[in-house]
Amino acid sequence: MYLMQVLISGLMLGGIYAMVSMGLTMIFGVVRVINFAHGEFLMIAMYLVYWLNVLLGMDPYVSILITVPVFFVFGVFVQRILIQPIQESPATIKIFSTLGLGLVLSNLALMLWDADYRSVKVSYSTAVINISELSISVPRLIAFIFALLVAVFMYSFLTKTDLGKQIRAVSQNRQAALLMGINVRKIYMIAFGIGSALVGLAASLLMPMYFVYPSIGLLFGLIAFVVVVLGGLGNMYGAFLGGLIIGLVEAIAGAYIDPALKEVFYFIIFILILLLKPSGLISMGRGSEEVGL
Repeated sequence: MYLMQVLISGLMLGGIYAMVSMGLTMIFGVVRVINFAHGEFLMIAMYLVYWLNVLLGMDPYVSILITVPVFFVFGVFVQRILIQPIQESPATIKIFSTLGLGLVLSNLALMLWDADYRSVKVSYSTAVINISELSISVPRLIAFIFALLVAVFMYSFLTKTDLGKQIRAVSQNRQAALLMGINVRKIYMIAFGIGSALVGLAASLLMPMYFVYPSIGLLFGLIAFVVVVLGGLGNMYGAFLGGLIIGLVEAIAGAYIDPALKEVFYFIIFILILLLKPSGLISMGRGSEEVGL
């Protein structure tokens, strides 16, 4: 029964990681930019949820109606102002640009709100569902369900709609997409906007469970990179599967080995995947252009 509780906790935790990672896999797979500011995007979104709750009394889940469109626009703005001018530059230029953006955002948050830990106080933060001897956290269950729904929705969007097919075409081969009359710059902005909007969604789902502080983006940013590489570049189902695997690994390692060493194990998995199957567990195929370095 203890093992079953650990597995359930790991799956719920994996759903949280999947939510954070889906936005990154969209940006990573389509725009071909390693967004090292992804974690800081999440941190800013969590602060937005926090202040909406403090100033307006808005429930974190209701704030989804604001965080998603706001961060879609924010993502489009960042792509247009920062990423688009360096789109054809070497990968190192893009890396340093997003690293710099992340540092600016984290230090701006530190300057505005200090290093204090802040949280949203809602009645269901500690709510659990008891099934026999098993306990399931309600906020984690909601995050898991949302992660599953987002994975299904994004898969349907990318495979069934004209815009989704254009996004996939640009991801697979930008030059061929241009020859087919696809506005690649527009697709880049939309893809970056969608990836950022998913961060806004994740922030609203995380705030009932987590504190927000200026450096929290580093924690989730690193996990998101591991999940994206594990699941397969640009694959929404892969990001969902990768998140579940990392959540299970962390829960099992924390329960049976040492909680202080749980991060070590998913970074070992990260290295093994890079060595043995760099395309990820579920590969959508690599485009003809450079994806990373």
